Amino acid sequence: MADKASVASQPEMRRRNPTLFNRNRLKLGVFASNCSSGQAATKVPERWVASWDNNVKLAKMADAAGIECLVPVGRWKGYGGETDFEGDTFETITWACGLLAHTTNITVFGTVHCPLIHPVLAAKQIVTADHAGHGRFGLNIVCGWNQDEFNMFGAAQQAHDRRYDYGAEWWEIIKRIWSGAGPFDHDGEFFKLRGVVGSPAPWGGERPAMMNAGSSPAGRNFAAKYSDLHFDQTFFLEKAAAQVNETRTAARRYGRELQVFTNGYVVCRPTQKEAEDYFHHFGVENADWGAIDRLLELSLGATGSRAISPEVVKMAKERFAGGYGGVPFVGDPDHIAAQFKQMTEYGFDGLTFGFVSYLEELPYFVQEVIPRLERMGLREPAK
Repeated sequence: MADKASVASQPEMRRRNPTLFNRNRLKLGVFASNCSSGQAATKVPERWVASWDNNVKLAKMADAAGIECLVPVGRWKGYGGETDFEGDTFETITWACGLLAHTTNITVFGTVHCPLIHPVLAAKQIVTADHAGHGRFGLNIVCGWNQDEFNMFGAAQQAHDRRYDYGAEWWEIIKRIWSGAGPFDHDGEFFKLRGVVGSPAPWGGERPAMMNAGSSPAGRNFAAKYSDLHFDQTFFLEKAAAQVNETRTAARRYGRELQVFTNGYVVCRPTQKEAEDYFHHFGVENADWGAIDRLLELSLGATGSRAISPEVVKMAKERFAGGYGGVPFVGDPDHIAAQFKQMTEYGFDGLTFGFVSYLEELPYFVQEVIPRLERMGLREPAK
């Protein structure tokens, strides 16, 4: 099966994940709706309820609006606090399979912790979802992170950089299964497999688009070598353009081009003051600080917060209250559209984002912000 170097030159990839390879300069994705509270660690009563029916309604709404993708969080336990932030979650491949059956155009990702799912099983699960969506499934590979969750599986993580060696071997096995090369034996460092076969191939005979979110040097190198989309967390905007350039330069060393996405959270209201007041309401006055402290501890390490300034810790907590440390997009529609345009000027191809209440807030974003992005030449009207 072909795995050509340049995504931009892959007509077969554009056929099978058409929204991700369309002409829009700025792709849009809805993030974390498979988890209770989404990505907002808040106690307000209107916070996201991640029921199946709500997820279906949201997927249909995003699909009709021409939004390119839905990206879930691979989560196995909550972060505690008063709300047990993200304590209720849907497993992402089966979640994607169901939503693909309810939609027409949008790409739906599954987020997979590769150390927890054997590649032979993962290859079959992904193919099933991909056929359900007629080539609209996308794979987000996570090579490891939260040992609390891995303990539930009795699994120990590799040393940090070795996780990406494991992920590379895992991914190569899956691609070989999909190529129809079996039966084959595999004698690798992490896997010893015999007589491996797997049929059918992914929809149309070409693999799904693959995303990875590694931000360390090893993670960026993995993304540059294997990914079609690099999900790059951007904490300091003044460094964003350099980060994007670093990723693209690394990919070109492998003869590849890829898209670069980042994440944020949207609070859009008719006036700037209304938006800022609402953020203060849910993200400061009613933030779930117990969950935020736990999430920050896991992200920085048990002693990491002591190695950075109190001002940066405060900003990090506010970012985590709204959405995982992502970029805050808070303001009226003109301000939000201008912020999104700025992200394209940093070099990003796409943004994923969440809301406090997705079903209540997405329609206003679609009605007010997306037309502004179209007038800016960043997007074309949905067909």
